[in-house]
Amino acid sequence: VGTLPGGCDSVGRCFCRPEFAGPRCEQCSPGHHSYPHCYACSCDSRGAVDNNCSPAGQCRCHVNFVGHTCNQCALGFYGYPSCTPCQCSREGSLHSTCDQETGQCSCRPRVTGLRCDSCVPGAYGFPH
Repeated sequence: VGTLPGGCDSVGRCFCRPEFAGPRCEQCSPGHHSYPHCYACSCDSRGAVDNNCSPAGQCRCHVNFVGHTCNQCALGFYGYPSCTPCQCSREGSLHSTCDQETGQCSCRPRVTGLRCDSCVPGAYGFPH
């Protein structure tokens, strides 16, 4: 399915369509996946290490990105496409992860702020 008309060269290597590779065009070329269809990987240019992917189409993501094409922020990061680390206050947050869109941390009772780093009005003594 991946060979071009014209057969093979003098050593028996077939002429392949651009998205196919191998001596008999029996696999996908780099940047393609899912033989025998050989679709383009379409890895996200910001989130992926490169435009190569696994045979199933999973791109290799930078540490702060996830998803099939690396087009989402990983847990602990927010604000795609920059995917900035969450900076939740250890004392004021329930956990170290934040909302992946806004960066809002989950605050303990009587604590407020994007990073959960200040008291709500009427409360005092943060972080104790």
